[in-house]
Amino acid sequence: MKIKFGKVAENITTRKEFPLKKAREVLKGKTLAVLGYGIQGPGQALNMRDNGFKVIVGQRKSTKAGSSWMRAKKDGWVEGKTLFSLEEAAEKGDIVMMLVSDGSLREVWKKIARYVTPGKYLYFSHGFGYVYNKLTGVNPPKGVGVIMVAPKGSGTSVRRNFLSGAGINSSYAFEPNGMNKKTVEEVTKAIGIGVGSGYLFPTTFRNEVTSDLVGERGILMGALAGVMEAQFETLRANGHTPSEAFNETCEELTQSLIRLVDENGMDWMYGNCSQTAQHGALKWRPIFKKAVKPTFARLYKSVKSMQEAREVIRDTGCPDYKEKMLKKLEDLHNHEMWLAGAAVRSLRPHEAAKGNAASAGWGGRKIVK
Repeated sequence: MKIKFGKVAENITTRKEFPLKKAREVLKGKTLAVLGYGIQGPGQALNMRDNGFKVIVGQRKSTKAGSSWMRAKKDGWVEGKTLFSLEEAAEKGDIVMMLVSDGSLREVWKKIARYVTPGKYLYFSHGFGYVYNKLTGVNPPKGVGVIMVAPKGSGTSVRRNFLSGAGINSSYAFEPNGMNKKTVEEVTKAIGIGVGSGYLFPTTFRNEVTSDLVGERGILMGALAGVMEAQFETLRANGHTPSEAFNETCEELTQSLIRLVDENGMDWMYGNCSQTAQHGALKWRPIFKKAVKPTFARLYKSVKSMQEAREVIRDTGCPDYKEKMLKKLEDLHNHEMWLAGAAVRSLRPHEAAKGNAASAGWGGRKIVK
Protein backbone atom coordinates (compact mmCIF):
# COMPACT_ATOMS: atom_id res chain seq x y z
CA MET A 1 0.00 0.00 0.00
CA LYS A 2 1.04 3.62 -0.56
CA ILE A 3 1.78 5.52 2.62
CA LYS A 4 2.73 9.20 2.77
CA PHE A 5 5.84 10.00 4.79
CA GLY A 6 5.60 13.78 4.89
CA LYS A 7 5.53 14.82 1.24
CA VAL A 8 6.89 11.53 -0.10
CA ALA A 9 4.74 8.44 -0.74
CA GLU A 10 6.31 5.00 -0.29
CA ASN A 11 5.15 1.46 -1.00
CA ILE A 12 4.79 -0.43 2.28
CA THR A 13 4.01 -4.14 2.67
CA THR A 14 2.02 -5.04 5.77
CA ARG A 15 1.07 -8.38 7.31
CA LYS A 16 -2.46 -7.74 6.10
CA GLU A 17 -1.37 -7.58 2.46
CA PHE A 18 1.15 -10.40 2.79
CA PRO A 19 -0.24 -12.67 5.52
CA LEU A 20 1.68 -15.47 7.20
CA LYS A 21 -0.39 -18.02 5.29
CA LYS A 22 0.91 -16.64 2.00
CA ALA A 23 4.47 -16.59 3.33
CA ARG A 24 4.18 -20.28 4.21
CA GLU A 25 2.93 -21.06 0.71
CA VAL A 26 5.83 -19.18 -0.92
CA LEU A 27 8.44 -20.95 1.22
CA LYS A 28 6.76 -24.37 1.22
CA GLY A 29 9.31 -27.17 0.92
CA LYS A 30 12.27 -24.83 1.36
CA THR A 31 14.87 -25.24 4.10
CA LEU A 32 16.07 -21.99 5.63
CA ALA A 33 19.63 -22.32 6.92
CA VAL A 34 20.50 -19.66 9.49
CA LEU A 35 24.29 -19.28 9.60
CA GLY A 36 25.42 -17.66 12.82
CA TYR A 37 23.71 -17.76 16.19
CA GLY A 38 25.04 -14.57 17.71
CA ILE A 39 23.05 -11.32 17.49
CA GLN A 40 20.36 -11.58 14.78
CA GLY A 41 20.48 -15.36 14.33
CA PRO A 42 18.58 -16.50 17.44
CA GLY A 43 15.65 -14.10 17.08
CA GLN A 44 15.11 -14.72 13.38
CA ALA A 45 15.62 -18.49 13.60
CA LEU A 46 13.26 -18.90 16.57
CA ASN A 47 10.61 -16.63 15.06
CA MET A 48 10.61 -18.57 11.79
CA ARG A 49 10.52 -21.88 13.61
CA ASP A 50 7.56 -20.69 15.71
CA ASN A 51 5.85 -19.52 12.51
CA GLY A 52 6.01 -23.02 11.07
CA PHE A 53 8.92 -22.81 8.63
CA LYS A 54 11.58 -25.48 8.14
CA VAL A 55 14.64 -23.95 9.79
CA ILE A 56 18.10 -25.29 10.54
CA VAL A 57 21.03 -23.53 12.21
CA GLY A 58 24.69 -23.51 11.17
CA GLN A 59 27.26 -22.55 13.78
CA ARG A 60 30.87 -23.29 14.62
CA LYS A 61 30.85 -26.07 17.20
CA SER A 62 32.02 -25.30 20.72
CA THR A 63 31.34 -27.00 24.04
CA LYS A 64 32.22 -23.90 26.06
CA ALA A 65 29.46 -22.65 28.33
CA GLY A 66 28.00 -19.48 26.90
CA SER A 67 29.10 -20.23 23.32
CA SER A 68 26.70 -19.68 20.43
CA TRP A 69 26.65 -23.45 19.80
CA MET A 70 25.59 -24.20 23.37
CA ARG A 71 23.05 -21.38 23.27
CA ALA A 72 21.51 -22.91 20.15
CA LYS A 73 21.25 -26.30 21.87
CA LYS A 74 19.63 -24.63 24.88
CA ASP A 75 17.08 -23.06 22.53
CA GLY A 76 16.06 -26.50 21.27
CA TRP A 77 18.14 -26.92 18.11
CA VAL A 78 19.24 -30.55 17.91
CA GLU A 79 22.74 -31.49 16.77
CA GLY A 80 22.61 -33.55 13.59
CA LYS A 81 18.92 -32.76 12.99
CA THR A 82 18.47 -28.99 13.10
CA LEU A 83 21.93 -27.88 14.28
CA PHE A 84 24.95 -28.34 12.04
CA SER A 85 28.33 -26.90 11.16
CA LEU A 86 28.31 -23.84 8.90
CA GLU A 87 29.25 -25.95 5.89
CA GLU A 88 26.63 -28.65 6.50
CA ALA A 89 23.86 -26.11 7.03
CA ALA A 90 24.81 -24.18 3.87
CA GLU A 91 24.78 -27.42 1.87
CA LYS A 92 21.34 -28.43 3.19
CA GLY A 93 19.74 -24.99 2.91
CA ASP A 94 17.68 -23.76 -0.02
CA ILE A 95 17.94 -20.27 1.47
CA VAL A 96 21.33 -19.59 3.04
CA MET A 97 20.89 -16.86 5.64
CA MET A 98 24.19 -15.11 6.35
CA LEU A 99 23.70 -13.80 9.88
CA VAL A 100 27.33 -14.04 10.95
CA SER A 101 29.19 -10.91 12.06
CA ASP A 102 30.41 -8.57 9.32
CA GLY A 103 34.00 -9.10 10.41
CA SER A 104 33.77 -12.86 9.86
CA LEU A 105 32.01 -12.72 6.48
CA ARG A 106 35.17 -13.23 4.42
CA GLU A 107 36.25 -16.37 6.26
CA VAL A 108 32.74 -17.83 6.44
CA TRP A 109 32.14 -17.19 2.73
CA LYS A 110 35.31 -19.10 1.86
CA LYS A 111 33.91 -22.09 3.74
CA ILE A 112 30.38 -22.09 2.35
CA ALA A 113 30.63 -20.51 -1.15
CA ARG A 114 30.76 -23.92 -2.88
CA TYR A 115 27.33 -24.75 -1.43
CA VAL A 116 25.63 -21.53 -2.62
CA THR A 117 24.68 -22.85 -6.05
CA PRO A 118 22.28 -21.65 -8.77
CA GLY A 119 18.67 -22.09 -7.73
CA LYS A 120 19.38 -21.19 -4.12
CA TYR A 121 18.99 -17.85 -2.36
CA LEU A 122 21.60 -15.92 -0.40
CA TYR A 123 20.04 -13.87 2.39
CA PHE A 124 21.41 -10.99 4.44
CA SER A 125 20.01 -8.76 7.17
CA HIS A 126 22.49 -6.02 6.35
CA GLY A 127 23.91 -4.69 3.08
CA PHE A 128 27.51 -4.89 4.32
CA GLY A 129 28.53 -8.26 2.89
CA TYR A 130 27.05 -7.71 -0.56
CA VAL A 131 27.86 -4.02 -1.06
CA TYR A 132 31.42 -4.24 0.26
CA ASN A 133 32.19 -7.47 -1.59
CA LYS A 134 35.70 -6.26 -2.40
CA LEU A 135 36.34 -6.41 1.34
CA THR A 136 34.22 -9.46 2.18
CA GLY A 137 34.79 -11.58 -0.95
CA VAL A 138 31.06 -12.40 -1.16
CA ASN A 139 30.32 -12.92 -4.85
CA PRO A 140 27.43 -15.35 -5.48
CA PRO A 141 27.26 -16.98 -8.92
CA LYS A 142 24.63 -16.19 -11.54
CA GLY A 143 21.37 -17.92 -10.75
CA VAL A 144 21.54 -17.27 -6.98
CA GLY A 145 18.89 -14.79 -5.82
CA VAL A 146 20.37 -12.26 -3.41
CA ILE A 147 17.88 -10.99 -0.85
CA MET A 148 17.85 -8.87 2.28
CA VAL A 149 15.47 -8.23 5.16
CA ALA A 150 16.94 -5.78 7.66
CA PRO A 151 14.99 -5.50 10.95
CA LYS A 152 15.21 -2.01 12.43
CA GLY A 153 16.32 -3.20 15.82
CA SER A 154 18.59 -5.58 17.68
CA GLY A 155 18.14 -9.35 17.61
CA THR A 156 16.75 -9.14 21.13
CA SER A 157 14.06 -6.70 19.96
CA VAL A 158 13.23 -8.91 16.97
CA ARG A 159 12.39 -11.74 19.38
CA ARG A 160 10.69 -9.63 22.07
CA ASN A 161 8.48 -7.82 19.57
CA PHE A 162 7.53 -11.13 17.96
CA LEU A 163 6.51 -12.63 21.29
CA SER A 164 4.46 -9.54 22.16
CA GLY A 165 2.75 -9.61 18.77
CA ALA A 166 3.93 -6.13 17.84
CA GLY A 167 6.48 -7.11 15.19
CA ILE A 168 9.40 -4.94 14.14
CA ASN A 169 9.74 -2.73 11.06
CA SER A 170 12.16 -4.04 8.43
CA SER A 171 13.59 -2.78 5.17
CA TYR A 172 14.05 -5.17 2.26
CA ALA A 173 15.92 -5.37 -1.03
CA PHE A 174 16.62 -8.05 -3.62
CA GLU A 175 18.74 -8.75 -6.69
CA PRO A 176 17.29 -11.42 -9.04
CA ASN A 177 20.81 -12.19 -10.32
CA GLY A 178 19.44 -14.28 -13.17
CA MET A 179 16.37 -15.61 -11.36
CA ASN A 180 12.74 -14.60 -11.89
CA LYS A 181 12.26 -11.12 -10.41
CA LYS A 182 8.71 -11.68 -9.12
CA THR A 183 9.67 -14.96 -7.47
CA VAL A 184 12.71 -13.45 -5.75
CA GLU A 185 10.64 -10.52 -4.49
CA GLU A 186 7.99 -12.87 -3.08
CA VAL A 187 10.61 -15.00 -1.33
CA THR A 188 12.11 -11.84 0.17
CA LYS A 189 8.78 -10.62 1.52
CA ALA A 190 7.84 -14.09 2.75
CA ILE A 191 11.00 -14.26 4.87
CA GLY A 192 10.34 -10.70 6.06
CA ILE A 193 6.94 -11.77 7.36
CA GLY A 194 8.38 -15.05 8.65
CA VAL A 195 11.00 -13.38 10.85
CA GLY A 196 8.31 -11.23 12.45
CA SER A 197 8.28 -7.90 10.61
CA GLY A 198 5.42 -5.57 11.47
CA TYR A 199 5.73 -4.01 8.03
CA LEU A 200 8.31 -3.98 5.23
CA PHE A 201 9.61 -0.97 3.33
CA PRO A 202 11.80 -1.08 0.21
CA THR A 203 15.39 0.07 0.02
CA THR A 204 18.59 -0.88 -1.80
CA PHE A 205 21.52 -2.84 -0.40
CA ARG A 206 23.72 0.26 -0.62
CA ASN A 207 21.21 2.63 0.97
CA GLU A 208 20.60 0.18 3.81
CA VAL A 209 24.24 -0.28 4.73
CA THR A 210 24.95 3.45 4.46
CA SER A 211 22.01 4.55 6.61
CA ASP A 212 22.63 1.69 9.06
CA LEU A 213 26.29 2.53 9.65
CA VAL A 214 25.49 6.23 9.98
CA GLY A 215 22.59 5.53 12.35
CA GLU A 216 24.51 3.17 14.64
CA ARG A 217 27.48 5.50 14.89
CA GLY A 218 25.15 8.47 15.13
CA ILE A 219 21.92 9.06 17.02
CA LEU A 220 21.05 5.42 17.76
CA MET A 221 24.18 4.59 19.74
CA GLY A 222 27.38 6.61 19.35
CA ALA A 223 25.98 10.14 19.41
CA LEU A 224 23.36 9.30 22.02
CA ALA A 225 25.92 7.92 24.47
CA GLY A 226 28.34 10.76 23.79
CA VAL A 227 25.77 13.53 24.28
CA MET A 228 24.47 11.88 27.46
CA GLU A 229 27.96 11.69 28.94
CA ALA A 230 28.65 15.32 28.01
CA GLN A 231 25.55 16.55 29.86
CA PHE A 232 26.07 14.24 32.85
CA GLU A 233 29.70 15.28 33.27
CA THR A 234 28.78 18.97 32.97
CA LEU A 235 26.20 18.61 35.75
CA ARG A 236 28.62 16.66 37.96
CA ALA A 237 31.39 19.20 37.41
CA ASN A 238 29.04 21.87 38.70
CA GLY A 239 28.18 20.10 41.94
CA HIS A 240 25.08 18.09 41.09
CA THR A 241 24.79 14.63 42.66
CA PRO A 242 25.12 11.46 40.53
CA SER A 243 21.44 10.66 41.16
CA GLU A 244 20.26 14.09 40.05
CA ALA A 245 22.58 14.15 37.03
CA PHE A 246 21.46 10.69 35.90
CA ASN A 247 17.77 11.40 36.35
CA GLU A 248 17.98 14.66 34.40
CA THR A 249 20.09 13.05 31.67
CA CYS A 250 18.83 9.50 31.19
CA GLU A 251 15.97 8.43 33.42
CA GLU A 252 13.51 11.11 32.40
CA LEU A 253 14.40 10.56 28.74
CA THR A 254 13.94 6.78 28.72
CA GLN A 255 11.09 6.44 31.22
CA SER A 256 8.99 9.43 30.21
CA LEU A 257 9.83 11.72 27.31
CA ILE A 258 10.87 9.22 24.62
CA ARG A 259 7.66 7.30 25.27
CA LEU A 260 5.66 10.46 24.52
CA VAL A 261 7.67 10.91 21.30
CA ASP A 262 6.86 7.31 20.38
CA GLU A 263 3.16 7.91 20.89
CA ASN A 264 2.64 11.02 18.76
CA GLY A 265 5.91 12.68 17.77
CA MET A 266 8.36 15.26 19.09
CA ASP A 267 6.02 18.23 18.83
CA TRP A 268 3.37 16.37 20.85
CA MET A 269 5.94 15.60 23.54
CA TYR A 270 6.91 19.28 23.64
CA GLY A 271 3.22 20.18 23.90
CA ASN A 272 2.85 17.94 26.94
CA CYS A 273 5.75 19.46 28.88
CA SER A 274 5.85 22.69 30.85
CA GLN A 275 6.07 26.04 29.07
CA THR A 276 9.53 26.52 30.59
CA ALA A 277 10.68 23.21 29.06
CA GLN A 278 9.06 24.04 25.70
CA HIS A 279 10.66 27.46 25.54
CA GLY A 280 14.14 26.20 26.37
CA ALA A 281 13.93 23.19 24.02
CA LEU A 282 12.74 25.33 21.11
CA LYS A 283 15.58 27.80 21.74
CA TRP A 284 18.36 25.23 22.04
CA ARG A 285 17.22 22.78 19.34
CA PRO A 286 18.71 24.82 16.43
CA ILE A 287 21.87 25.53 18.46
CA PHE A 288 22.55 21.82 18.97
CA LYS A 289 21.65 21.07 15.35
CA LYS A 290 24.16 23.64 14.10
CA ALA A 291 26.82 22.23 16.43
CA VAL A 292 26.46 18.57 15.45
CA LYS A 293 25.47 18.69 11.77
CA PRO A 294 29.09 19.05 10.60
CA THR A 295 29.94 15.93 12.62
CA PHE A 296 27.15 14.01 10.89
CA ALA A 297 28.44 15.20 7.50
CA ARG A 298 31.89 13.93 8.47
CA LEU A 299 30.39 10.62 9.60
CA TYR A 300 28.43 10.19 6.36
CA LYS A 301 31.55 10.86 4.31
CA SER A 302 33.48 8.28 6.33
CA VAL A 303 30.77 5.68 5.64
CA LYS A 304 30.45 6.49 1.92
CA SER A 305 34.23 6.31 1.42
CA MET A 306 34.20 2.79 2.93
CA GLN A 307 36.53 3.93 5.72
CA GLU A 308 34.12 2.64 8.38
CA ALA A 309 33.76 -0.70 6.58
CA ARG A 310 37.53 -1.09 6.27
CA GLU A 311 37.94 -0.44 9.98
CA VAL A 312 35.24 -2.99 10.84
CA ILE A 313 36.99 -5.69 8.78
CA ARG A 314 40.42 -4.71 10.13
CA ASP A 315 39.54 -4.45 13.81
CA THR A 316 36.89 -7.14 14.31
CA GLY A 317 39.07 -9.65 12.49
CA CYS A 318 41.88 -9.38 15.03
CA PRO A 319 42.34 -12.39 17.36
CA ASP A 320 42.14 -10.17 20.46
CA TYR A 321 39.14 -8.12 19.29
CA LYS A 322 36.77 -9.60 21.85
CA GLU A 323 39.09 -8.75 24.74
CA LYS A 324 39.53 -5.19 23.45
CA MET A 325 35.78 -4.79 22.94
CA LEU A 326 35.02 -6.09 26.44
CA LYS A 327 37.55 -3.64 27.89
CA LYS A 328 35.74 -0.75 26.17
CA LEU A 329 32.41 -2.06 27.43
CA GLU A 330 33.86 -2.24 30.93
CA ASP A 331 34.90 1.40 30.64
CA LEU A 332 31.38 2.31 29.52
CA HIS A 333 29.79 0.19 32.25
CA ASN A 334 32.01 1.73 34.93
CA HIS A 335 31.37 5.33 33.87
CA GLU A 336 29.81 7.12 36.84
CA MET A 337 26.66 7.84 34.86
CA TRP A 338 25.90 4.16 34.27
CA LEU A 339 26.88 3.14 37.79
CA ALA A 340 24.34 5.70 38.97
CA GLY A 341 21.94 4.24 36.40
CA ALA A 342 22.28 0.75 37.85
CA ALA A 343 21.40 2.11 41.27
CA VAL A 344 18.41 4.04 39.89
CA ARG A 345 17.11 0.98 38.04
CA SER A 346 17.35 -1.10 41.20
CA LEU A 347 15.00 1.38 42.90
CA ARG A 348 12.25 1.03 40.30
CA PRO A 349 9.40 -0.92 41.96
CA HIS A 350 9.23 -3.66 39.31
CA GLU A 351 13.03 -4.10 39.32
CA ALA A 352 13.41 -4.02 43.09
CA ALA A 353 10.77 -6.75 43.36
CA LYS A 354 12.91 -8.98 41.15
CA GLY A 355 16.01 -8.25 43.21
CA ASN A 356 17.75 -6.58 40.28
CA ALA A 357 21.54 -6.99 40.39
CA ALA A 358 23.04 -3.57 39.79
CA SER A 359 26.22 -5.11 38.42
CA ALA A 360 24.63 -7.21 35.68
CA GLY A 361 26.45 -6.24 32.50
CA TRP A 362 26.73 -6.82 28.78
CA GLY A 363 25.21 -10.07 27.56
CA GLY A 364 24.48 -11.13 31.11
CA ARG A 365 28.20 -11.07 31.88
CA LYS A 366 29.33 -9.38 35.05
CA ILE A 367 31.86 -7.00 33.56
CA VAL A 368 32.41 -4.62 36.43
CA LYS A 369 35.74 -5.30 38.18
